[in-house]
Amino acid sequence: MIEIKEVKTRAQRRAFIEFPLRLYKGNDNFVPPLYADEKKLFRKDYHYYENAEAVYYLAYRGKEVVGRISGILQRAANERWKQKRVRFTRFDCIDDKEVAAALFRKVETWAREKGMEEVVGPLGFSDLEREGLLIEGFDELSTFEEQYNYPYYQALIEGLGYEKEVDWVEHKLYAPEHPDPRLKEMRERMMKRYDLHLSTAKTADEFIRLYKEPFFELLDTTYADIYGTVPFTEKMKDELVRSFRQIIDVRYVTMILDKDEKPVCFGLCFPSISRAVQKSGGRMTIPTLLRILKAVKKPEIIDLALIGVLPAYRGVSLVMIDELYRMLTEGTAKYCETNLNLEENYSILNLWKNFGNVLHKRRRCYVKKIGS
Repeated sequence: MIEIKEVKTRAQRRAFIEFPLRLYKGNDNFVPPLYADEKKLFRKDYHYYENAEAVYYLAYRGKEVVGRISGILQRAANERWKQKRVRFTRFDCIDDKEVAAALFRKVETWAREKGMEEVVGPLGFSDLEREGLLIEGFDELSTFEEQYNYPYYQALIEGLGYEKEVDWVEHKLYAPEHPDPRLKEMRERMMKRYDLHLSTAKTADEFIRLYKEPFFELLDTTYADIYGTVPFTEKMKDELVRSFRQIIDVRYVTMILDKDEKPVCFGLCFPSISRAVQKSGGRMTIPTLLRILKAVKKPEIIDLALIGVLPAYRGVSLVMIDELYRMLTEGTAKYCETNLNLEENYSILNLWKNFGNVLHKRRRCYVKKIGS
């Protein structure tokens, strides 16, 4: 007998956060989110609750927690995309059809009560949260920015009537053995043509002070038509800056500016902290902090978090290629992880042909019509 309970008490909140830590204990590819960040989900002033609401459920067999799921009514996304949807996220459970069915049935019921017609996911509050179900690449280390899951999740979800809506692919990028010798010349010609230059910010604090607002304006513009995006609120901006400040290293950030110091193109990479947070279950202990500092100083992997360019400056992507070359040849990094690229986003995927690249992961977002 499976019983589904909405998360209400402190003990239930702890159980919701810690269930995946128990489920994936000993799995060398699972990377937990920061424990403190997950606790914020249950605060009334959580920054996403300005334009969204969420519900959290646990599945019990007797007294044992055997699964969890969250439903999100993201009003800003529904308004932008003219949809009536609830998103599901943070789905984790044992390999059991009955448990999965009970969890999804509860989210679908909640969605109908809210007048929605579809359930879609895995998607978070915004596209900057963990999203997509891993369907290829189970033997690869997860990035800190994305979620790992067991192979059986796909069968559980598809068995409940969920169908593919979009796929994302992820690549490992390596410095090419024989880079195009014309790249430097083409880069300089492009920068001169548009009268552009690179930011000279020396520290993360300086970068944030100079570019916080224009960066988010550029991000909103360049990601406006990307699947699942929502506009940024001031609280969202402040929280993202707080999170990023800990791991921003200006060696791995490229900001291209016009003659008026206005950003027209950006590439935001982070030193991978995946291994650094694994041992502590995402808790920010002193040993974890020391591991993070070491990983930031001498990263073995670089995570490519975001890249964007205004439509009028598409050719400037040559500069981003050259900057990634620099990151992969000047420092300690062995390769770069692209994180999620929509499988039909050819303007981005074509850039990776300039590198030694391996498509090593695929993620999927599902949708199911439930009626209102």
